Amino acid sequence: MTKSPKSNSPVLSVIVLNYNAGNYLSQCLESINHSVLTDNIEVIIADNLSTDNSFSLAKKIKLSHPQIKFIFTQNNKNGGFSWGNNQGLKSTNPQSKYVLFLNPDTAVEPNSLQGMINYFEKHSQVDAATCDVILAVTGKTQPECHRGFPTPWNAFSYFFLPFIPNSYILQKDFSVRQPIDCCVGAFFMMKRTVGQSVGWWNEKYFFYGEDLDFCYKIKQLGYQLFFIPDYKITHYQGISSGIKKTKTAASRNTKVRSAIASTEAMRIFYRENLIKNYPPLLQPLIWQGINLLEFYRVFKAKYL
Repeated sequence: MTKSPKSNSPVLSVIVLNYNAGNYLSQCLESINHSVLTDNIEVIIADNLSTDNSFSLAKKIKLSHPQIKFIFTQNNKNGGFSWGNNQGLKSTNPQSKYVLFLNPDTAVEPNSLQGMINYFEKHSQVDAATCDVILAVTGKTQPECHRGFPTPWNAFSYFFLPFIPNSYILQKDFSVRQPIDCCVGAFFMMKRTVGQSVGWWNEKYFFYGEDLDFCYKIKQLGYQLFFIPDYKITHYQGISSGIKKTKTAASRNTKVRSAIASTEAMRIFYRENLIKNYPPLLQPLIWQGINLLEFYRVFKAKYL
């Protein structure tokens, strides 16, 4: 059993950022409410001014876990994923030792939250970590929760030469605990001191790419990020973005917006983190490569 920093303080602050997640938000909170816990935690539900009834529905469900404090807060706008999570942080107890960012379109297994807390407590070298994120549509591990950085070669080979092995999606055993470069933001847990050192989420990203940026900065500061497959969540991917991959088909306009947003996030990531690592003569080729990827994704969204 772990001990909280102060008897009245939660060990873990969970931030669930909601935007039009429908019934998934309620399902997520109910799964948390069924958690097996020996430590006290808090769950902050931060809503980015949803236009559906997801936030109001979630506030009506009975959440009565004796060791969980649920806090509902609504932002004054939809400022994007990074901005919304940073707003949610303002409602957390500053004495909590760990912070977990959790998507509303997820369901946690009963032992996952306590298991991850215990793992951090027993392994001091773990500064940040993700668990095994299982895609609901496939029943398999989401590849992006266990990946390397999208260097120009990794990105090009991943999107255009998928038959060639690359280190963007790490070709390793998903059943093994191991250090990784990047995880997906659906379940992203860290020591509070690590997030503070990074400066939390980069608000230049609206949606997509912010988890890569966060992970990159964690690694640049010398911290260790781990993949811990002992604990699991289910991810109903694409709900808040409107893609809704597991339930209904998104409109072509939504897919086009998603394609443009994802490649714009790539431009920000390269500009902020990677472009300085490449000689000036190569940089125009990198930007053209991103433009080509955007053209391909938009074409695919419109016509395929």
